[in-house]
Amino acid sequence: MRKASLYWLASALLVGAGCKTSSPASTPVSDAKAAAPVMASKPFTMYPKTKKTEHVDTYHGFQVPDPYRWLEADTAQEVADWVKAQNEVTFDYLARIPFRGQIKERLTKLWNYPKYGAPFKEGDYYYFYKNDGLQNQAVLYRQKGLNGAPEVFLDPNKLSSDGTTSLGSVAFSKDAKYAVYTTSTGGSDWRDAYVLDVATGQKLSDELHWIKFSGTSWHKDGFFYSRYDEPTKGSKLANKNEYHKVYYHKIGTPQSQDQLIWEDREHPLRLLFASTTQDERYLVLTASEGTSNNSLYVKDLTKANSPILPLVESFDKEYGVVENIGDQLVVLTNQGAPKYKLIQIDLKKPQPAHWKTLVPETGHVLNYATLVGGRLILNYMKDAATLVRVHDTAGKWLHDVQLPTIGTAGGFGGKKEDKTVFYTFTSYTYPSAIYQYEVAANKSTLFRKAEVDVDMDAYETRQIFYTSKDGTRVPMFITHKKGLQLNGNNPTYLYAYGGFNSSQTPGFSISRMLWLENGGVLAIANIRGGGEYGEAWHKAGMTHNKQNVFDDFIAAAEYLVNQKYTSSQKLAIAGGSNGGLLIGAVANQRPDLFKVALPAVGVMDMLRFHKFTIGWAWVPEYGSSDDAAQFQNLRQFSPVHNIKEGVQYPATLVTTADHDDRVVPAHSFKYIATLQEKAAPGNPYLIRVDVKAGHGAGKSTAAQIAEATDIWSFTYFNMGVHPFGAQEQQ
Repeated sequence: MRKASLYWLASALLVGAGCKTSSPASTPVSDAKAAAPVMASKPFTMYPKTKKTEHVDTYHGFQVPDPYRWLEADTAQEVADWVKAQNEVTFDYLARIPFRGQIKERLTKLWNYPKYGAPFKEGDYYYFYKNDGLQNQAVLYRQKGLNGAPEVFLDPNKLSSDGTTSLGSVAFSKDAKYAVYTTSTGGSDWRDAYVLDVATGQKLSDELHWIKFSGTSWHKDGFFYSRYDEPTKGSKLANKNEYHKVYYHKIGTPQSQDQLIWEDREHPLRLLFASTTQDERYLVLTASEGTSNNSLYVKDLTKANSPILPLVESFDKEYGVVENIGDQLVVLTNQGAPKYKLIQIDLKKPQPAHWKTLVPETGHVLNYATLVGGRLILNYMKDAATLVRVHDTAGKWLHDVQLPTIGTAGGFGGKKEDKTVFYTFTSYTYPSAIYQYEVAANKSTLFRKAEVDVDMDAYETRQIFYTSKDGTRVPMFITHKKGLQLNGNNPTYLYAYGGFNSSQTPGFSISRMLWLENGGVLAIANIRGGGEYGEAWHKAGMTHNKQNVFDDFIAAAEYLVNQKYTSSQKLAIAGGSNGGLLIGAVANQRPDLFKVALPAVGVMDMLRFHKFTIGWAWVPEYGSSDDAAQFQNLRQFSPVHNIKEGVQYPATLVTTADHDDRVVPAHSFKYIATLQEKAAPGNPYLIRVDVKAGHGAGKSTAAQIAEATDIWSFTYFNMGVHPFGAQEQQ
């Protein structure tokens, strides 16, 4: 179990991340003198007219105009008309980029290779996900034994004609007789749940709706889940979400008969979650008031009418149950351990005074732990890369798992009795590989690796440490072709996130390989606000410390320029969600430092974010404009409120989606409207609004390729770079 019970809400989705392919390592990037004049002769100045109103809000005595408030009405026809007009202008601009078609062709070829997920065992079958290459959604297969013939178990591509319905979670009953799966339509966070008979693959009559921020956990002939009441008015994609509840659904009964297990009528903004231990002995309940820290409760399911036993009722630390060993709970927590530790709670004596430390805090951040084959497998983070250690159930360290190189390993999940489990490994130039791990022997064997059309030996990744404004040492991964000349002229893409305790660890992206194979530099900065060095690193980028996040990012950009990787005219910056806020803020603060800004699904109105859907859960991270002191802090960096009249900002392509009910698209709408109104001419300020898409999860392959095509085309064009220029000259 992961350390944060609300990983659904960490708002950390990277938009447009993909995988990779090949081009001759010697192919340089050239300034395409023939490309830029295509549009240079016709300067881009005409934006759709955006209505302004006289709306003004008063915050603690300060008047704050909000002339584009009407864009928050996502279901209004005038907003739909505005979106259509903006998209027409944006796609007309993109269509006139001469190499856009070549980029799409290359990305499509890069993307077209089989992608597998790690196998997991349920009953007599091994299950795994596979995308043949260009399928919109990965298909869930099963086979008897690791050498059996695969057969399709669940194909989400058949759930919609355009690939916009995606598969969420899949959970099997303990006897592997039933499977419950959830789906999302158009990228929404709302989920529907259905039940399959595993033997026949037939869908049963069970159909559940209005599920949100929830897993499904089986107990006997039913499962626990969390939901909201059905929305009664307004927009289901923008309305504030209140009164989360935990229910139990029994197979074969209508949702209206589901048993209410847990609610909190006095605290409508709490999130309530339920899970069961593998033996179904205990129901574990957690509540949270934000995206980190939670209370913890347990209910003994073997005893009729047993009470819900409170273990932790405060909300100042995190507690995640890994598993039970009899009546002992193994719990991952940062209580008294900012980098996390494992403790053991005896449910016969559950008071904190009786808690025992099982594995103490170390100098590295403990991400999560699993219990398999009589061993505790602990996944640590060392300078933003994975370190895996194995302990016995008494907490004694036995050995480490040898990983291929510096990168990210994930998985090691399974049943407590499993002797063999699987894990995945990836890095910036290491396509995702699956390893079979024999627990007792501590032996890893390559099970399956991705076959991509790229010579990975042509690239190198190194980790550097740079100094931020206040002297803090910050790590950054830099990837590029071997033999790169530090001449200050290399197109460079700098990405970061900086929030919600979310760590940016090495991972393979097929989309970014197009950038790398054409001589680009990829830089990923592990700035404060993330979880790379534990809770202290996270808190150093929260609330009143948020400016540290922006300072860290600006310092990363300055490092890349000062070390001659690039120049301000060849530097693109990108981030999604909380990272979209980051890009909006730093573009406002240092518009001279960047050539291209790519804020995706960003939190851009920091005075009103808590008014929509789940935005209230981010208040512990950001603060709230309802508080006078926090209001003053938020208004200092809120992207919408800090765009200045007459300043030339970087060429900006905002990306969002009409079904984003995590960070509602009004954030991006108001931001681009303000930028188009106030910014000095000379660079384009555009917005690209996806339809039938959400915050990022479940986006179809076709939509990912289309979006990546437009992002890279916009970036290259505004740098004056033709990615295929050298090839055309040959």
